[in-house]
Amino acid sequence: MQRKSHLVAVSCVIAVLLAQAALAQSPTHAGVQPGGKLIELDEDNWHRMLEGEWMIEFFAPWCPACKNLAPTWERFARVAKDVQVQVAKIDVTTSPSLSGRFFVTALPTIYHVKDGEFRQYRGARDGDALLFFVKKKQWESIEPLSAWKKPDTFHMSVLSYFFKLSHTLKDFNGRLQEEYGLPTWGSYALFAIATIFVGAALGLMLVCLVDFVYPPKKSQRQSFSESQEHLADGVEDLATEEIVDDGEADQNEESDEEEQDEDDEEDNEEEDSEEQPGDVASQEKDADSEPEKAEEPEPKPVGDAAPEKAEPVRKRKPRKGD
Repeated sequence: MQRKSHLVAVSCVIAVLLAQAALAQSPTHAGVQPGGKLIELDEDNWHRMLEGEWMIEFFAPWCPACKNLAPTWERFARVAKDVQVQVAKIDVTTSPSLSGRFFVTALPTIYHVKDGEFRQYRGARDGDALLFFVKKKQWESIEPLSAWKKPDTFHMSVLSYFFKLSHTLKDFNGRLQEEYGLPTWGSYALFAIATIFVGAALGLMLVCLVDFVYPPKKSQRQSFSESQEHLADGVEDLATEEIVDDGEADQNEESDEEEQDEDDEEDNEEEDSEEQPGDVASQEKDADSEPEKAEEPEPKPVGDAAPEKAEPVRKRKPRKGD
């Protein structure tokens, strides 16, 4: 009987140890530190928040509001273990890529994460309000971030690399000024020159890539000298056309002047022809008014009277064509 009791006790101890080991390896408690302490996430382990329920705070050591929230956030981390919520914080000064990935524009910023769905917490920042938010599942009434703004997408990953690059350049600028004694204007000039060269290199690579993907046709391929020759020929053709146009304009002006002179001559001839019949009529009236002094021979029949002068017929000269 004693042996049986010893075996039962040993088996119970082994079962308790196995249960504790399984509980420690469960995904619910995988990210929680002993005693429900605050978890620190960075650029290497931030993917842990994609599983389970999390409350994440983005902070900076120099931020006054973050310093005021720090004690409340630590107390919330100790009580949140009762509702199976993991509490973590991220330092944006040491993990700048995460601030770009989550598009953090103000500090402190709090996010609620539930199985890969991200929601920004905008409520009160006291312990009771935070615990009530997760215990009563008030996060369900908040619309999650759209697929375009989700931190685990490809384009947000690219944005995070740009934030990390800017932070690296900022550190490099500070090192140039502090360690090497480079003045501020010298550092800015160095960055400006580097930006110009990098932009030129990227532009050249882009042009080569476009030419490789969409090569030009054979008819479009011509050297610089050929293009200059074509341009010179075009300029010469244009100059000759202008000269021809000027010659034609001069000829048209001369022909117009000749036509105007002819019209003036014709008008003068018409005026002269209209004045001649009037003079003849006045002479006849003067002859009738004079008294007859002597016998005159018998008047000649009317048919023998001198015929009046006929109007000259004008022949119009043909005008020159334009």
